[in-house]
Formats: sequence, structure tokens, C-alpha cells
Amino acid sequence: MAELQFLVELAGEAALLLWGLHMVQSGVQRAFGDRLRRWLGIALGGTRRAFLAGLGVTALLQSSTATAMLLGSFAAAGAVTLVPALAALLGANLGTALIVQLLSFNVVAVFPALVLAGVIAFRRGSASRVRDLGRVAIGLGLVLLALHLMLQSLAPVEASPGLKAVLAVMADRPLPNLLLATLLAWAAHSSIAGLLVIASLAGSGVLGVEASLAMVLGANLGSALNPVLEAGGDPADRARLHLPLGNLLNRLAGCLIGLALLPWAAEALAALDPAPARLVANAHLVFNLAMALLAWPLLRPLAALLQRLLPERPAQDEAAPRYLEEAALARPGLALANAAREILRMADALEAMLRGSAAAFAGTERDAARAVGRMDDAVDALHRAVHDYLGRIDRMALEPGEAARLEELQAFAIAIEHAADVVARDLTQHAAKRLRRGLDLSPEELADLAALHEAVREQLHLAVAVLLHGDAAAAKRLVRGKEALRGAEREAVRRLTEAGGGAAAGLLLDAVRDLRRVGGHLAAAAYPLLERRGELLPSRLVPELAGEER
Repeated sequence: MAELQFLVELAGEAALLLWGLHMVQSGVQRAFGDRLRRWLGIALGGTRRAFLAGLGVTALLQSSTATAMLLGSFAAAGAVTLVPALAALLGANLGTALIVQLLSFNVVAVFPALVLAGVIAFRRGSASRVRDLGRVAIGLGLVLLALHLMLQSLAPVEASPGLKAVLAVMADRPLPNLLLATLLAWAAHSSIAGLLVIASLAGSGVLGVEASLAMVLGANLGSALNPVLEAGGDPADRARLHLPLGNLLNRLAGCLIGLALLPWAAEALAALDPAPARLVANAHLVFNLAMALLAWPLLRPLAALLQRLLPERPAQDEAAPRYLEEAALARPGLALANAAREILRMADALEAMLRGSAAAFAGTERDAARAVGRMDDAVDALHRAVHDYLGRIDRMALEPGEAARLEELQAFAIAIEHAADVVARDLTQHAAKRLRRGLDLSPEELADLAALHEAVREQLHLAVAVLLHGDAAAAKRLVRGKEALRGAEREAVRRLTEAGGGAAAGLLLDAVRDLRRVGGHLAAAAYPLLERRGELLPSRLVPELAGEER
């Protein structure tokens, strides 16, 4: 009976630890979700910035596994290339080492103050961000409390002759110690939790120096398994494994090097600080710092190897969805990333349609309209698939930031579908009409049309930047671009009126108006972001006139 009570206590303390980490992560994501995603998206543009971004985000989220999942969503959406993402994971791994460094000191006494401050902020805070930061403080306090309780519960076990006998048998066998710690870190979904248990065992004298270092290696390896298993998904889409598998290979190589150097490392780290808890923390820091230095020059060859071994899936029916995995619906964050990848395919198809429309006006190819129509059918099919997929995500399981993200994805998909309809059913039909009637446009008119097509394509690129990164500057340019297209329409009307009109002039004016409509649909992607930032007027009417209407 005592054994059962011990197991229940230990499981409850582990659950409290994981719940505290969850509160920290959800509080940070709620307080800084859009800004964090936008900042991370910008930072991932360069390898050095990506490394620092991974370190910083892990310090905020208190988990390299959570950072790996976030980076995985960026990679899944096509928003980051493989080399910066791998660099960011090196930074994330170093971030966990710094957290363990902090927790290896006696910081347990601060948990009552953290919980108290967090509860006050959560209950009394007038702003949502204050309440979210209160959640973070409560989570940190619960983490420290769980660690304190866990160490107390383990104290009798650590002193038990049975455990000492088992670990004594494994003392001079580094590989079993490594595998045991790998299993521990994998089960806890956290290298931090595993390392703190190892530090406790080492502090009680149950583990020797070499056994402790072997278990540190195992904890690092175990925490890299979870992202690989989470990224399993569709077997045909092997490219989604690039990032987590690259991180796992880095950790595995580090473990092999660490095992080879174990006797010398044990002697050096024991000389640096013989205190068991500090020795474990220092070993974790040295391992991840060494791996960052060794792996840094190999990131590009590693990325090339991964892309060669796990190539993108072969081309298939453009109208068939590729990323809408059923299994991902149980994890809303991953499901939203999958939907974003599919919506990017819709955006790519729309850009191809705009190129086809421009070519149809400039050339004599009569099949251009039919080709654009086929692409429109693909956009319609993808939109229906995305709409159905997003509709099957459990709304009750969504965090507030995820609920807003779902609405943004739905609105963007609708905007792309409407824009594609305008291009296929109106714009390219005008080009086909010009060919059927033998109407000629002047070089200046063709140049104007080509410039307007290019301007709308730039609008599409800005809309994608808003969707992926929440880029406020791109959102403002998107709205200004809509106004510029309206101005181009007015200018076309003025010029054609002065020129006396005609069949060709009317066709040109219809094309300009259709391009302005496409730009208007794309500009809708900017409105949710600008509304949240308070940078969008509720009405275009002069305030006095708006008041008269009411």
C-alpha cells in the first residue's frame, strides 16, 4: 500500500510540474502570441538571429520541446528555410541548459512569492496581458513547488538499498544509464524535468559522476524524440521530418562523442564544481554549448543531406489537398499549420493565374483563358477542403490566440477564392474577348495592364506576409495598395473618356476594374491585424456625416 501511495504522489507531482510548464507556455503565448510569432518569423530570416531567437523563446516558454513544436509550425507553413530552423533549435537546446543552471541553485524559496504575485495579477489585473503574465508567474511558482515536492518524495527512495543496488550494477555501464534517462525525458516530454531528477539522484549519492554524465546525455537525446514522433503524420510527406530529425541527429552525434569522452569529461567537470547538482547542470550546459559550436559549420551540409534523403513528395493533382491530415485535428496548433500550408498553395495558384492573365492580354494564345480556368477549379477544390478541415477542429480545445488564427485562415482562404473567381471568370474572359474580336491595345495600354498585374501580384505577396508573420508594415502597404488601385481605375476612366472611348477602351477599363476588385479581396487580409492594433478606421465616412446617418 505504501508503494502505491508513493507512485500516486510522484505521478501527481510530475503532473503538477507539467501543468506549471503548460501555464508558463500558455501565458506567454497569450500575452505575446502575435508579437512572438511575428518576431520569431522575422528573426528566422538569418542563421545567427535564428540561434538567438531559439534561445530567447525557450527561455520564455521554459521548454525546448515547445519551441521545437513552434518552429515546426513555421517550417510546416513554409515560412522558414531549413538551415535557420536548425540553428534556432541549437539555440533552444542551449536555452534549456541555462534554465537548468538557474534551477540548480536553491530557488525553491521564491515559489510562494511567485504564486502570490501571479494570483493578484490574474484576479486584479484590468488588462488581459497583466492577467496572462500573472498566469506565467503562477506557472513558475508551481514548477518550483513541484520540484520541491518531488525531491522530498524521492528522498526515501534514493536512500533505499534496492535502488542503490540496481544503479550500482549500472554504474560502470554508461549505455544503460543513457537509455534509462532517454526514456525518462521522453516520457516527461521535458529534458528539464529529467535533468532535475538526475541531479537529485546524484545529490543523494545514488549516482556516480560518470553515471550522472551518461544520464545527462540520455536526457538530451530523449527530449529530441518527441518532436520527431509528433511530426510523423502522412508517410508520403517525408519533408516534414527535416527539422526534428536534424535535431535528433545532432543530439545522437553529440551522445556518441560524449560517451567516447566520458572519462575525461567526468574528471574535468568534477574539478570545475564537484557538487552533484551543479555538476549535472554544468554537464548539460557544456554538452549543448559544444554541440552548438560543432554543429554550426555543418548546418548547410546537414540540411542538404536531409533534403536528399527525405525529398519533397512528387508532384500530384494540384486540386488535391496535400497537408490536411486527419490525425492532426487532435492538435489544433498543428492542424492550423497544416491548413496554412494548403492556403499557401491556393495563393501560389492565384499568382500563376495572374501571370496567365497578363500573358493572355499581351499575347495571342487563345488557350490561356482555359488554363486559368483549370487553375481556378483547383483553387475552388482546395478552398472547399480547407473550409471543411477547419470546420472539424474542436473549438473548445482552442486557445484564444488559436481561435483568432483559425478565423484569419478562414477569411484569407475566402479572399483568395473570391480573387481567383474574378481572375478566371472576368479578367481572362476580357482577354479572350479581345482575341475573338481582333481588338488591338496600344503599347502604352498593354504596359499599363502589365504594371497593374504586377501591382496585384505584389498585393498577394504582402497578404501572404501578413498571414504568416502578422507583419503590420505589410498590412499598411496592402491597404495603401488597394487605394492606389482605386486611383489607377479613376485615372483610366479619365484618360479613356478624354480619348473618346471605343470597344478596346471599354475592354481595357473592365480589365482595370477587375484588377482593382482582386486587390480589394487581397486587402481584406490586412483588416483583422490592423483592427487589433487600433490602426483601422471603422468607416470611410467623414465623422459628421456618419453621425447624421445615425
